Amino acid sequence: MTERPADLMEKIISLAKRRGFVFPSSEIYGGFAAVYDFGPYGVELAKNIREAWWRAMVYDHENIVGLDSAIFMHPKVWEASGHVGGFSDPLAECKECHARVRVDHLLEAVGVFADEKMSEAEINALFAEHQSKVKCPKCGKSNFTEAKNFNLLVQSNLGNFTGDWTVAPTYLRGETCQGIYVNFKNVLDSSRVKVPFGIAQIGKAFRNEITARQFIFRKREFEQMEMQYFVHPSEAAATYEEWREKRFNYYTETLGLKAENLRWHEHENLVFYAKAAWDIEYNFPFGFKELEGIHNRSDYDLTQHSKFSGTDLSYLDPKTNEKYIPWIVETSVGLDRTFLAVMTDAYTEEKVGEDDTRIVLKFPKKLAPVQVAVFPLLKNKPELVEKAREVYDMLRQDFRVEFDDNGNVGKRYRRQDEIGTPYCVTIDFDTLGETPELAGTVTVRDRDSMQQERVKIGELVRVLNKQL
Repeated sequence: MTERPADLMEKIISLAKRRGFVFPSSEIYGGFAAVYDFGPYGVELAKNIREAWWRAMVYDHENIVGLDSAIFMHPKVWEASGHVGGFSDPLAECKECHARVRVDHLLEAVGVFADEKMSEAEINALFAEHQSKVKCPKCGKSNFTEAKNFNLLVQSNLGNFTGDWTVAPTYLRGETCQGIYVNFKNVLDSSRVKVPFGIAQIGKAFRNEITARQFIFRKREFEQMEMQYFVHPSEAAATYEEWREKRFNYYTETLGLKAENLRWHEHENLVFYAKAAWDIEYNFPFGFKELEGIHNRSDYDLTQHSKFSGTDLSYLDPKTNEKYIPWIVETSVGLDRTFLAVMTDAYTEEKVGEDDTRIVLKFPKKLAPVQVAVFPLLKNKPELVEKAREVYDMLRQDFRVEFDDNGNVGKRYRRQDEIGTPYCVTIDFDTLGETPELAGTVTVRDRDSMQQERVKIGELVRVLNKQL
């Protein structure tokens, strides 16, 4: 496994803000816990991750279609899904400093792992057994109230003009997959899909997380990339294994993550309706944690929504005339966690000479926020700037390009290294003909090797296309 700096998380957070990847939300007002904004380079990296996922899930599969369901849905959706009654975290309060903390996180910190399906009584029994070892993260004391389950759904006052929160509350969606389930029949009736087929969606979800921690790994407003694959019950187990293989390969082959930083984790205690559940875990700076979940959800979801809505969500096979509720194989991953995994995997510190270290984000070239940076050697020489602008205008028709003339060339290289730009193109006096045999050529510098080569301007697009 790749050796990493002990303070890697702090370094990534610092770099993310300094270079415009991630900002704390509402920072001028003191920030807003567990909410973050993507900056100019972050929004580009996030877009590239979305596009990579969408291509892998939708464009590369003939029988998977896309959807964008609304963030607001009928309140009964969340009753049917079980979120109103059972979507909660165990919360305790420190009697000394009154900090509210998640009990499962406190136990995890001392090596005790609580099952997410434990009742309130069961989690309190476990908490009482180990409370002497548990410390409040704020004051360090071990004096807590009993745990109470705290529902994670975020309530809204949409359509509620009375202020009475007990009457049919509306929620911001806690996950995106429910929008897929309630549109199953619409997609089936309006398109040419037949079971087996999938519906993919990328969208925002919201959870009332108690504890803000681990940067963008755990957020209150986050983005999910989910695909629900509908299959005949007899084919669910085999289909599940196929998707497990596809999804693991996606991270190494498409996103370029190091295989040694990935592993499988099987859920030991399944929810009652699930037939199988494995997580792909990534070695984040704080250890291996869930990146993506792949689940065999049986026919639970469509059955529940059929029951609560009164709409028949069964499928009639046009060939065999068999009528059944399809089973669902789900793949679910957070954009923000993928973003953090890609940043972590790319973060590199390299010795340059005796006393210098450069920081490089070695993104896969197709994911890099900026693919090519164009420099005039000197910003106070109009002829160099004019030529550099010509090259910039030419390249930005084909690539994500940035024009950079701030500071000396060495500082510009370091800045581009820190945002992960694969290639820097420098226009110098040789480009203008100072050395006749080099006239019309530019210097192309490779991010990873730092090697430079002269390339004719007329060949630049072809050369860069081949590399990118």
